Amino acid sequence: MEISISSNQKRIDIDLPELQKKTELVLEGLGCDPTTMISIALVDAGAMAELNFKYRGKAGPTNVLSFRQNEAQEAILNPNLLGDVVICTDRAADDARDLGYSNDEMVLYLLIHGVLHLSGYSHESPHDAASMEERVEQIFKQFYPPPD
Repeated sequence: MEISISSNQKRIDIDLPELQKKTELVLEGLGCDPTTMISIALVDAGAMAELNFKYRGKAGPTNVLSFRQNEAQEAILNPNLLGDVVICTDRAADDARDLGYSNDEMVLYLLIHGVLHLSGYSHESPHDAASMEERVEQIFKQFYPPPD
């Protein structure tokens, strides 16, 4: 698998090789082809707010955005290009604090959410949202099992 990770933020320390390893395990667990390609960008709130407005027409930063490439023209050129996941580390750090997660846990949680979007999951309807949330939790618990 080809996993490209860039970090253009300064708020939290992220072990990029570890995140890459976990991303590969998530993709393998979803049955992705070994030639799958994905990019992950870790950005600050300002960059995420720009992307959120440009692509969703919504003001302010969101915690994660996904851009599927396998539906676009790029799929013809490279059918193994899954897409891009953009994670706002400012929002991730705030969410982690509010939910009692570590920064690493929250970034992985958002990454899983984003990858599921790339894999066709959505949360447009209450049923879809519940199904997606259940799948995120299932994958997340493989990395961070709940305490007994």
